[in-house]
Amino acid sequence: MNDSDHAGDRTREENINDAFVRVAGTLVESYDVVDLLSTLVNTCTRLLGVQAGGILLADSTGDLELVASTSEEAEIVEIMIVAAGAGPCIDCYRTGATVSVQDIAADADAWPRFRRTALEQGFRATHATPLRLHGEVIGAMNLLSTVTGALSARDAQLAQALADVATVGILHERSFRQPEAVTAQLHLALDTRILVEQAKGVLAQVRSCTMTEAFTALRDYARGHDTTLRAAAEGVVNRTIPAEALVTQAS
Repeated sequence: MNDSDHAGDRTREENINDAFVRVAGTLVESYDVVDLLSTLVNTCTRLLGVQAGGILLADSTGDLELVASTSEEAEIVEIMIVAAGAGPCIDCYRTGATVSVQDIAADADAWPRFRRTALEQGFRATHATPLRLHGEVIGAMNLLSTVTGALSARDAQLAQALADVATVGILHERSFRQPEAVTAQLHLALDTRILVEQAKGVLAQVRSCTMTEAFTALRDYARGHDTTLRAAAEGVVNRTIPAEALVTQAS
């Protein structure tokens, strides 16, 4: 994983500016934590030249749950991490520090279940970034690469900066809630993630597009119609929003 600049003639600065605008844009109007974190991890994978990623978010008791992922392979890895209670994201969350593994295959002693599952899904390196603010850690983002190597120092800093923006948004929204509402927020996020995955599947089948393109179409529809990602996904799944209304955006 090297310094990234993956948009042809566009400069790195333009790509970075777009990334911050994209993530910050989810914090206005119809706030949706799944939209925010899905945008964060999808933006990071595109900008930093990794192939997949996932985000774990903690509830009020400190238990982690998968709330966003970019692919089925990444989801399998992250679900295994939660089930095993061990892996880069877990250590990242517990310590509040980044955890980078340049060669998963060579790191035989650490997290054996993570190592086995990650390699089975085709991943060779990983970089976990904490979602933290002033010492409070609320989750972690795991970026997965199919080639060995570490993120460059500036790419690691960029991943942290984007994660910080998302963390500020989540904690700001939580500041208006009662403590017990944090768990309710996470449960709603998990329900939303399931709906989003179902809607992405419908769109991908109708349009024969990728799941990433389907998510982009779903998100753009929600923003264009001043509604939440959850409402748009529910509409697609329940057929109250025709998939054809979104497929042109997925092309």
